[in-house]
Parts: sequence; structure tokens; C-alpha cells
Amino acid sequence: MKFFSRSGKAKRNRRVVVIGIDGTPHSFLKKHIDAGDFPHYKRILDSGELHRMDSVQPCISSVAWSTFMTGKGPAGHRIFGFIDRKPNPFQIFLPNAIHMGAKTIWGMLSEMDRRVAVINVPVTSPPQPVNGILIGGFLSVDVLKCAYPQEFGAELKSWNYRIDADANLGRKDKDAFFEDLNVTLDRRWEAARRIYEKEPWDFFQLHVMETDRINHFLWEQYENEDPLYHSRFVDFYKKVDALLGEFYDRSRDDTEFIILSDHGFCTVKKEVYVNQWLEDEGYLKLKGDEPKNVMDMAEGTKAYSLIPGRIFLNLAGREENGSVQPGADAEAVKVELTEALLNMTDPDDGSKIIEQVVRREDLYEGPYTEEAADLIAIPYDGYDLKANVRQPSITFKGDLVGMHTFWDASLFIKDRQISAQDFSILDLAPTIFKMMEIEPPEKFDGNSLI
Repeated sequence: MKFFSRSGKAKRNRRVVVIGIDGTPHSFLKKHIDAGDFPHYKRILDSGELHRMDSVQPCISSVAWSTFMTGKGPAGHRIFGFIDRKPNPFQIFLPNAIHMGAKTIWGMLSEMDRRVAVINVPVTSPPQPVNGILIGGFLSVDVLKCAYPQEFGAELKSWNYRIDADANLGRKDKDAFFEDLNVTLDRRWEAARRIYEKEPWDFFQLHVMETDRINHFLWEQYENEDPLYHSRFVDFYKKVDALLGEFYDRSRDDTEFIILSDHGFCTVKKEVYVNQWLEDEGYLKLKGDEPKNVMDMAEGTKAYSLIPGRIFLNLAGREENGSVQPGADAEAVKVELTEALLNMTDPDDGSKIIEQVVRREDLYEGPYTEEAADLIAIPYDGYDLKANVRQPSITFKGDLVGMHTFWDASLFIKDRQISAQDFSILDLAPTIFKMMEIEPPEKFDGNSLI
């Protein structure tokens, strides 16, 4: 096992603290700061401004935080979704840190002899070597194996650290879910306090995943001011607000301080089963009476989908049993699919479901562009695109009542002016390197905001 060590030769620059509050919308924060519900964030804003920020497409946590941590778009870091596929032989898998195709902020800083402490950021599992401490995110399954160096896992175990809240409780027992969220948050922040105070670091990042979890299972109740859960929802965020204030107060005069989220949130109107639609329209063919997923594709399939809304042609020469010929045939299927997707409607009220269909070459640029989906369907807010197969209908109202939005992520940077009008999570990595007064070792896709 390789351990990094500090030689003491590198010039020490300004330190940076980053707190990620996953899926917390700019509009939500502004509303409750203005109402006086989040007094700590309100006083934090005495030293800066709360900015609205764009996410990335598709706007899911694994893609967005990979973009943050590398300063590269999806075709630069190779994480295109929560699920991905190998085309030949065909296989679906969960991409993790091993599949990351670009260097991370903490990886680059480690190579430059800066010390890092990184806690719970998505797509950091299994933990890769750093100069410092890294605790993997929600794909970790064992506290004893979730950290680098590995022996730090025993320390986490002694602190009763939790990797993630239990999402199943969000479906089965919301009262128990609230309790679990609070305990998980308490233990994560206690670990963060210990690491912040006891470990030397130049870059410190803490990720709060619990905000995303509560939003998925209770956003509709929050928006509708449900008498049982609305106030408890806001109270949970008040707890996050107090902890943000605590870490803000811990930051010193020579420490930069960033709070950001990776996407916004809205209420789910319907889940939309894109593969069921593809089967209904004759593009997807499945084996047997009870297919489980697109691994059960049959011969003659023209297209299939992975979440959220990524559509791959079953291209001959690329896919294991490809049936669509490259060139004119593939182009015709893309044109036909695009038109049909844009005309897809909610069977209950006739509402349009898909706002845009984008070709990968128009959305992505980088060494892994060819691994991206051929078409990316972007829905209207409220329609949550899924990849389930063989469903009774193309739409359903399920247990997840909140979904991600592209346009409503949030960003705060202490004592820094941001002049850019339109920017995204892609721009944070170059910003952090500029804050630390360090020349990045490679070119980023984004631009510094300061």
C-alpha cells in the first residue's frame, strides 16, 4: 500500500474548506434564509453572496460531483450516470472511483504535496490513495474498508460512523427515516469535527448526503406543507444550518470557505419508464415473460435506455448483438427517435414529457465521448426518467417524490466576488486551485469564477 507523506518542501498556500449539501436548491435556501429559518447561513452571507448555479447533464449526483472533483465534463471523467454499461460483451454496472477517467482535486493536490481530508463525496469508493485521509461515499458497504488509509476505518468504527442513511426507511417508515437521517448526520459531523481539528490539511471537504435523501422521499410533503412532515423537514435543514455555522466559525482568516450543492430539486409528477416506451414503440425487444432489465434484450432491438434518459442505439459492431447498421441507418433511427421522444405525452393528461433530446456530440467533448449515450433525453421538471422494463404503463407515481433539476444548484464563496452570470459546477475545480494560489497540473474544462 502506498502512503503519501509531506516532505515540507512545498510552499504552503491558503487552505480551502468545501461543504457540499447535496441536492439543496438555491431557491429553497433563499426562501428560508429570507424567512429567518436559517440564521447561520444568513450571517454567513455577510461575507458573500448566495449564487444560483447550473448542474450538469444528466443532473445526478455521481455525474455532478465527478464534474466538480475533476474540473472535467462527463466525457472527460468517464462517469455518465449512476448505472453504466459495457457494450460487448453487454454488461451493466455501477461506476465508482476505479472507473474515474480523470484526476481529482484531492489526487492532484496530493501529488503536489498538499494534504487533504475528504469525507463522503460521491464516487470516492473504493477509496484511492491520497496525501491525508479520504472516507468514501455512499457506494461503500463496510466502515472498516471505506477509508484511506484502510486502518482509519477502525477509527471510524470506534466512532460509530455511518456511511449513509437507510433509504428503505424512506419508503416504509418516515418517522424512523427522520430518526435515521438525524443519527447519520450527527455521526458524520462528529467525525468531520475530529478530522478537522486533529488532522493537518490544506484542503478539507465534507459532503452532506442526507439532504439529498430527505428531498427524494419528502420533497412533495415539504412543498405541499404536509401537516405531519413539513415542519420536520424544515427542522432537519435548520440542523444542517447550525452545523454550517459551526464549521464557518471554525474556519480561520487564512481559510477559504465554500458551500455548494450539485443540483436542485422539485416534486415528481410521474416516473417515466423509457424502456417500456421503447418496447411499446418497437425499438426494444426483450426475452421471456419476466425480463429483469436491459440485460434481457432480445435480437432485433434498435435502442435501449439507462437512467436517466440516456438512450443507446443497438449499434452493429459496437454492441454485443447490434442490429442497427452504422451510417445512414443509425442516423435515421436517431432522427426518428428524437421526434418520437419529443412527442411523448403523459397518458393521463397529455402533457409533453421530454423538453429536449440532445446528441452526445452536441453535449459532450472529451476522450470518452464515444462511451456516452447516443441520445440524452432531458425531461420537463417533474418527469423522472427511469429504465425499468416491462411496466404496466409508461408512467407511475412511486415512492420517490422528489427529483433533481439542472438549473437550481447553489454556491457560496466567502469574501469572493463572482462576476460571471452563467456558470456551473464545472467551474469549481479551477476556482479552488486559484484560491489556493496553485497552478493546476492540467487544463480544466471549466473556468475560474474569481
